[in-house]
Amino acid sequence: MSFTVAIVGRPNVGKSTLFNRLVGMRKAIVDNVSGVTRDRQYGVCEWNGKEFTIVDTGGFVAKSEDKFEAAIRDQVKIAISEADLILFMLDVTTGITALDSDMTDILRKHGKKTMVVLNKVDNSSRELLVPEFYGMGFEKYYSLSSINGKGTGELLDDVVLRIQDDNSDIKSDLPKIAILGQPNVGKSSLLNAFVGEERNIVTDIAGTTRDAIHTEYKLFDKNLMLIDTAGLRKKAKVHENLEFYSVMRAVRALEEADVCIIMVDATLGLESQDLNILSLAYRKKKGIVLAVNKWDLIQDKESNTSKEFMDELKRRTAPFVDYPVLFISAIEKQRILKVLETSIEVFEKRKKKIPTSQLNKFLEEVSKIKQPPSYKGKYVKIKYITQLPTHTPTFGLFCNFPKYVKEEYRNFLENQMRKKFDFTGVPIKLIFKEK
Repeated sequence: MSFTVAIVGRPNVGKSTLFNRLVGMRKAIVDNVSGVTRDRQYGVCEWNGKEFTIVDTGGFVAKSEDKFEAAIRDQVKIAISEADLILFMLDVTTGITALDSDMTDILRKHGKKTMVVLNKVDNSSRELLVPEFYGMGFEKYYSLSSINGKGTGELLDDVVLRIQDDNSDIKSDLPKIAILGQPNVGKSSLLNAFVGEERNIVTDIAGTTRDAIHTEYKLFDKNLMLIDTAGLRKKAKVHENLEFYSVMRAVRALEEADVCIIMVDATLGLESQDLNILSLAYRKKKGIVLAVNKWDLIQDKESNTSKEFMDELKRRTAPFVDYPVLFISAIEKQRILKVLETSIEVFEKRKKKIPTSQLNKFLEEVSKIKQPPSYKGKYVKIKYITQLPTHTPTFGLFCNFPKYVKEEYRNFLENQMRKKFDFTGVPIKLIFKEK
């Protein structure tokens, strides 16, 4: 299952700056004004060969009447309850504030494993401010500067030590296909349509479903495991922030899956949370099938409506556009078996092993079409390619100047490889190494 780390703390302590540094991109907006982060951000951090999911949350204000801060407060509590590890961030330049004490009380109530991050320790003089925080009673403290990276290595070393390698997945030999999507998009309806019974409760209330449920299924003499991020929600929990809660659970189901069926509501189009889920599936190198549900509700369909819809989808998910898109209706059972057939095809492609001789013949052919561009008068020569022994398609390319291979040429090679070996729906990885 996915190891999830949540960054929490009061406003303007540097949570989003740390998040951006850990995921390796400027994904969260950063500003000196408190309250900038209102929506949650999800990313993947890789350190010492291990990956974990990182969640950036808004600034926690315990007793505010402001409607935005009240919504953020609810989301922070959900993040704490769902995460495996909490990074509690404090600002050494301001000392311990009343808001920090409120956050401490919340963390103690949940009893989650917590690592205290003392931010803005940019120089030796600020190191002298650190002992003030020892009285808070946490086990260990990490001094760092999220803006320049000082001390983040030591923090990450200890984070990945807490990740346990769990090989006890249910029926790990079966292909695992997860059904993901926003609340009320039709995930449980699709699973019920697959198995031909009311396996999960279905209502028009977003959030009827809760935990991931595993269902064995047989299609065309092939056994597989369907994972629906579903289960019965208690009525008392309906007030929770359902969109955020669903994504937290989707992250865990995604980690366990081999292939992700990402469902999109045809009446709403591709929304930001759909993009979040698809982006995580791509970063985790999972197989991807995009199912546009409720297609029967689209009025005045013309012959090119589906093409226009698909073009808009792929424009927004670029540069990864090589995945199957199916237009379905779970309620009407339109094209639902095609979704499973396609998912199994993607699963088989994800396991594909290509002989080294075929890869090098491909490299020879593609080099005639386009050579790597020169850089500072130096020409890159790719000598050799081989598939690496990983769970997902990963290829090692050995050349004289790997650092001079630009993103444009990487994308060109990946696209050519997709056409040649048919990796539709499967994220692949190219690693350039010096020969």
